[in-house]
Amino acid sequence: MAIMTLELFKPATLAGMTLRNRIIRAATHESLADGSGAPGAAHEKLYKALAKGGAGAIITGYAGVQQDGKSSLANMLMINDDSLIPAYRKLTDAVHDHETPIILQIAHCGRQTRSAVTGMPTVAPSPLKDFIFNEERPHELSEGEIETIIGSFVAAAGRARKAGFDGVQLHLAHGYLLAEFLSSYTNRRRDRWGGPIANKFRIIAEILRRIRAEEGDYPVLVKINGFDHRRKGMRPLEAVEIARLLEASGCSAIEVSSGTVEEGLSIMRGPVFPSEALLASNFKFKSLPAPLKKVLAPLLRLTMPSPKPWRGYNLDAAKAIRQAVSIPVIAVGGLHTLENITSVLESGTADFISMSRPFVIEPNIVRKLQEGRHAASRCIECNYCAIMIEEYPLRCWFGKLPSKQPA
Repeated sequence: MAIMTLELFKPATLAGMTLRNRIIRAATHESLADGSGAPGAAHEKLYKALAKGGAGAIITGYAGVQQDGKSSLANMLMINDDSLIPAYRKLTDAVHDHETPIILQIAHCGRQTRSAVTGMPTVAPSPLKDFIFNEERPHELSEGEIETIIGSFVAAAGRARKAGFDGVQLHLAHGYLLAEFLSSYTNRRRDRWGGPIANKFRIIAEILRRIRAEEGDYPVLVKINGFDHRRKGMRPLEAVEIARLLEASGCSAIEVSSGTVEEGLSIMRGPVFPSEALLASNFKFKSLPAPLKKVLAPLLRLTMPSPKPWRGYNLDAAKAIRQAVSIPVIAVGGLHTLENITSVLESGTADFISMSRPFVIEPNIVRKLQEGRHAASRCIECNYCAIMIEEYPLRCWFGKLPSKQPA
């Protein structure tokens, strides 16, 4: 284990990028962008802290490729217009000053948003309501609209390259639009965009093909679900087949996650459901009377438990995918201790690991692990950070609500 720990902190190559170690900051929505979706001084401060704190590479919070794919969470990054490039260039320059690669995650939220936020109809592969975002039935995308979305992802990758990003990551996980195409649960189409895996994968294949045609060997990573808990949703064997298709289509590396927003705390797990945080910040609950919230809080904890295990829950899927492809595989999900991390590499489960919540509480967590000051993250897995971003900029709450909340 000691030998593998040393290897963990040695420089490594990922998709042509040189990382100082094998620990990556996973994409994390920060709620810090301005009204146009541009990053600003707060992003620069956060990402510089991550770079100085030892992160091998930084993957940004998701950036929307077009307006109808914007998140309902506050202040989402956008990459849907050339006017945003200068702000991103300032951000990448600041991170590169610390010799750290930075990758832009690009996404379309599909049915997991609200027209009240985007100002446009909600769209999806099939017109199925989402359990969480159930204000409206999404519009089923037409052939022409799918072509537009493909073009938006390709254009976003081009803007990212011009802005100085070392690569992009396509968000194919967590129930967002591209994941909706891949899952039989959300994709009920009977045309060339639905049905067999090759058809459901077609939109991703086209995005990758066109990015390769326009941007050459520019690194294009993906984040996929190894599984979810939806009926007819993603299963490990199907994820392995998709991973093979990704490699054949020119994907540079695969990060393996799981779950959908509709499943509750499946993506980011913890011992107790953060009902107080949800009631304080979620658009459905925050305006309810205080007495009703007191009644609902324990009911939410009973009805929406986080599935077990709470640590290393994507490792089986990551290992299966790594055995099926030759491109690098990144494991994410509840990897909060040095022992967990080194065992992932030692066992051959993945080539790199990524973390989100440990970096929220301690942007310098990697340096602390490397210097022997920590053996584990201080994160208590309360998941308030994941819930409160609907109202507040990203921060660690350590299981406590603010004394004053927005009206």
